[in-house]
Amino acid sequence: MSSSLLRAVLLPRLVQAGLVALLVGVLTFILVRSLPGDMAYRIAAGRYGYDMVDTATADAVRRELGLEQPALSALGGWLWDILRLDFGKSLISGQPVIDEIAHQLGATIELSLAAVLLSLLIGPPLGVLAGLRPGGWLDRSLLVVSSGLRSLPAFVLGLLLIIVLARELGLFPVAGHGGAANLALPALTLALGLAAVSARVARDAMVGVAQSPYYAFGRTKGLTEREVFARHGLRNVAVPVVTYLGVQFVYLIEGVVVVESLFAWPGIGHALVHAIFARDVPMIQGSALVMGLMFVVLNTGVDLACRWLDPRTAHA
Repeated sequence: MSSSLLRAVLLPRLVQAGLVALLVGVLTFILVRSLPGDMAYRIAAGRYGYDMVDTATADAVRRELGLEQPALSALGGWLWDILRLDFGKSLISGQPVIDEIAHQLGATIELSLAAVLLSLLIGPPLGVLAGLRPGGWLDRSLLVVSSGLRSLPAFVLGLLLIIVLARELGLFPVAGHGGAANLALPALTLALGLAAVSARVARDAMVGVAQSPYYAFGRTKGLTEREVFARHGLRNVAVPVVTYLGVQFVYLIEGVVVVESLFAWPGIGHALVHAIFARDVPMIQGSALVMGLMFVVLNTGVDLACRWLDPRTAHA
């Protein structure tokens, strides 16, 4: 690994990861403490069920977990534990948070990778075709469809896919976790939102590349349109598409929480929602922290891919 790569990409991302860990820890702690209701009562209800909880049970949980200690002391203790890579234990299950997150993270990564790959198969090819003939019927249709898809919240798009593809046509299961059929709808829900943006980015990039002098020169050399695109267009179109993936990952991380809950997908986003309802503070903080660090890791991958596609960025 070169020293220039270390300075330009990895060191800034390591600093960003540290800042993300700090901000996520502080913000989640403040937000959870600000939620209405008795935290001890909600935790006890998550453990024993609402019908089995009374004031004495909630007080016992409060004493057991030290929920009466000052907020700054509790926050400082959690940050110190993070420095020691100790995420604590779930207040509901009693299991180590890191073990539960490790189990759930696999399902989230599976869903995220499927969504990103599917979006790249849908969005950029359509964008390139539209960019080769700007103003044509495909270009105009793509603008309408991509604008409509991007304006729909993930849960609305997911519900539409459930109604059409699962209930009416019976092509896929409505929800659950199992084979590829269970993965199809949640992955498609995320992929369509991602593809709506990547298609427009690829279209605009293709228009700029097609109008460039080097692209016109490729035609004068006697190359076919396919050869010109393969030699002079593909890599130049790929750079802005890959770069914009970093921005799209915000939508991906945000959408995972909604989509996993909607389709009962047992990932980290689904676990985060349940932890919030149960006031499981260690699980909330651990899940939010891992999702924030996922964003940093994904953006680091985007930076490295851009440097490989366009080495000139290494000297920018």
